[in-house]
Amino acid sequence: MSNVVAEPRIRIDDRLNGSAGGDIAAEVREGLTRDGLKELPPKLFYDERGSELFDRITELPEYYPSRCERAILNRRSPEIVEACEAEELVELGSGSASKTRALLYAMAGAGSLRRYVPVDVSPAPVERSAEELCAIYPGLEVHGLIGDFHCDLVHLPDGERRLFAFLGGTIGNFHPAERVDFLAGLCALMGPDDRLLLGTDLVKDVEVLEAAYNDSEGVTAEFNRNALRVVNRELEADFEADRFEHVAFFNEDDSWIEMRLRSTERCAVRVPGAGIEVGLAPGEEIRTEISTKFTREQVRDDLAAAGLRLNSFFTDDDGLFGLSVSAPAG
Repeated sequence: MSNVVAEPRIRIDDRLNGSAGGDIAAEVREGLTRDGLKELPPKLFYDERGSELFDRITELPEYYPSRCERAILNRRSPEIVEACEAEELVELGSGSASKTRALLYAMAGAGSLRRYVPVDVSPAPVERSAEELCAIYPGLEVHGLIGDFHCDLVHLPDGERRLFAFLGGTIGNFHPAERVDFLAGLCALMGPDDRLLLGTDLVKDVEVLEAAYNDSEGVTAEFNRNALRVVNRELEADFEADRFEHVAFFNEDDSWIEMRLRSTERCAVRVPGAGIEVGLAPGEEIRTEISTKFTREQVRDDLAAAGLRLNSFFTDDDGLFGLSVSAPAG
């Protein structure tokens, strides 16, 4: 289903038909009926409420990734845009487009900005940012894609000299094999003149890592519990979200942060939309996200395994976060 917003330079292509998570029933069923550690997909975080909470997280003092990534973009965007000769920006997981303002500004300054293609599961921030950006940049076209970047990128509009931006360290939410498969699929969509700008959180002191996911204001905890509220709404489940504790810790063996929700009491949860009932013991946990922390060498190797060649790699002054630019190797 597609629809065109009143502003003629804005097109919003809705592939989820108004659903915050598309067809999530199968993923929820599989994750909650596993032997051992149960799991929910992190895409559940990002309904409209979750997107608002995440925007708040990015402004918290403990949450360095957004601050560091923004610093790199503010300094390096003109250089990146010039090297890529980009005319179109395709942003995966765009939210309110807060991460890419520096890139859009640099493209406009270079006189090359033609189109912005935000991809997100939540329509409201895409629609708001589209209207705002068209007001700021006369002549800009916005083609929003409301969909799941795991499966809906085939609906991207054709384009040339595109800069694909996958920022915020979101690539770290994939398990290793899934990560390479995703990047390979993205590479297959890219033309020879397209480039990928990839944000990756880097290995660092464990205390710094864990503090970023356990903020003192409890915003991340509420963001985590929001996944249960999305399951309740989308699949008519009866999770009592306030009876789950937020847990986040660094798993050194896998080099990733794990976010979990811990049941504070014994409960039986019905999920009619997935056709299941789940029993949870006191203290039992559901993993809701992993967030891998990389080295430059690991980024290079993952890109190479996906058919991409690393062209450049930038970090903030403290080396906490990395941005890489890559191109199809073929």
